[in-house]
Amino acid sequence: MSKKSRKLIRATPAADAGPAVPVAVPVPDEPERTFYFLPDAEPLPVDEKDLHAEMKLWRHGRATRTIGQVIQDSYVMLFSVVMIGAMATSVVLRAQGSLVGCDTESCVSGRLLLPTATLFACWALALGLARLFGPVLASAAEGSWLMDAPISRRRLLRGRLVPPLALSFGIAGLATGLVGALSGLTWLQVLAWAAAAAAGSAALVAFAASEQPRERVVVTKALQAVFGAAALGVLLVVVSVAAGWLPGSVVSEAGGAAWALAGVAAAALVALVVLLRLAVSRLEQIRRARLVSGGSLVSGMQGAMFALDFGLIRDILVERRMAEKGHVRPTRGAGLGLMALVWRDVERLKRNPSAFLGLAMSLLVPYAADALRMSQLNPLISGLALVAGLVPFLGSLRVLTRTGGLARSFPFKTAQLRTASMAVPAVLALLWGLAATPAFIGIASTGADRSVTNGLGVALITALAGLFGAVRWVTAKKVDYQTPMMATASGALPPGLIFNLFRGLDMVLLVTGPLILQLPMYWSLGIAVIVFVGLRGSFNMDDLRAEQEAAQRDLAAAKQAKAAPTKIPRPGR
Repeated sequence: MSKKSRKLIRATPAADAGPAVPVAVPVPDEPERTFYFLPDAEPLPVDEKDLHAEMKLWRHGRATRTIGQVIQDSYVMLFSVVMIGAMATSVVLRAQGSLVGCDTESCVSGRLLLPTATLFACWALALGLARLFGPVLASAAEGSWLMDAPISRRRLLRGRLVPPLALSFGIAGLATGLVGALSGLTWLQVLAWAAAAAAGSAALVAFAASEQPRERVVVTKALQAVFGAAALGVLLVVVSVAAGWLPGSVVSEAGGAAWALAGVAAAALVALVVLLRLAVSRLEQIRRARLVSGGSLVSGMQGAMFALDFGLIRDILVERRMAEKGHVRPTRGAGLGLMALVWRDVERLKRNPSAFLGLAMSLLVPYAADALRMSQLNPLISGLALVAGLVPFLGSLRVLTRTGGLARSFPFKTAQLRTASMAVPAVLALLWGLAATPAFIGIASTGADRSVTNGLGVALITALAGLFGAVRWVTAKKVDYQTPMMATASGALPPGLIFNLFRGLDMVLLVTGPLILQLPMYWSLGIAVIVFVGLRGSFNMDDLRAEQEAAQRDLAAAKQAKAAPTKIPRPGR
């Protein structure tokens, strides 16, 4: 019992002590109220336009530069845009003039099919990006406080549909129109193809927005696969007609195709209006988590783009795809030592079969280059395509390169880990080289350009160049902002930021350069050996520094043991 309780018991009068005497107990003062309950009343209506005006005022009030200062600081970019636009216009006009006499069947088919392939590719790309980002999205800050406000979510988010629709309409129309103009189509035909691509892309984005509140992606994925396969099929027809495998009469005339594309554009505009109204009516049902996920993805990719780190962008996309998948069935490994790492890469081939699609598409590039009579530049073009096809198979090398602690936990050197991680992609590159050998021999064109032995050697060297380019792209280090900066028109930039744009391309150009210059193949083979030794990390500075520190510690321990006095053991009986 506490002392305070005992004092209270003693102060209480006993029952036999007579009548109780009233004692005045002090009443504590009532605490001052700091809040009051509001009466039951109807909440005031909130206008979304006023909310948008407040947000705009808040943002403009904290701006650090005016629009004039931004334009003044960006004069180099504006000058570059004007210069590139003038060059593109000159190229288009020159292509229009040079293709006036294109009247052969293969030439006419190419003029019609290349813009058509671009149209299907734009539709597939619009669906893929819309499904990836939203297309309706919100930032994390807006999702935390704005989405919980008692306001109409439909009126707040319907303005978010305008930017994706405008971007899909403008980019698809511009890309398809540029390809059509370079193909030699008339301006009315270019307008028909561009209108069909622009209206179709915008309609597909509106369809993705209407499916976003329901969180259904099956139909979107199916349409994306159909349009992607259509673009690939049209490219195959172009190569087949150019190589003489198919007659050029399978392609209709340009006039009928232009009217058909005009009808497609009109139908796409009608579908755009209907799907847009459906998407706006469903915006009230969209979940906050779905909005915020797209906003966080955009912010992460913006940070990666500031550093020009395209590898980080791919890491973000892979992480998002794995999060959507949820989990995989764990499997038991096999092998000992480095073979265990190689076996894990073999198991990843079964878990990610979609990566073979990109590898198969890269195999079409050498045949297309050969059909277009570009045999001299075929190794460089095909090597760059193979870089893009082999990057998805180098996931373990990416993890071991970017995670130093995980790599140090293995009882192997960096060169051994990288060599084991390159084993499976090397086998795939070898198979790619064997499958692409006919294209480098030249049998797809009118006559053979190389002998069988020479063509096989060029194909294998191109496969090595693509493999080393992919390894270089994956193992490139992060940008070091502590190095001395370079003075540019846009300000001080680290040198690694500029070199990130050319990683992978440098290895392909270095290995295939002697082939382009028509030098003997042993020059390319020698350069490939040197590149392999450098990429596998045989001269890794971190490993050399660690070995040097270990040797110094052993030397210091030996000196200390030598300087210590010799102890004579005590004799025993």
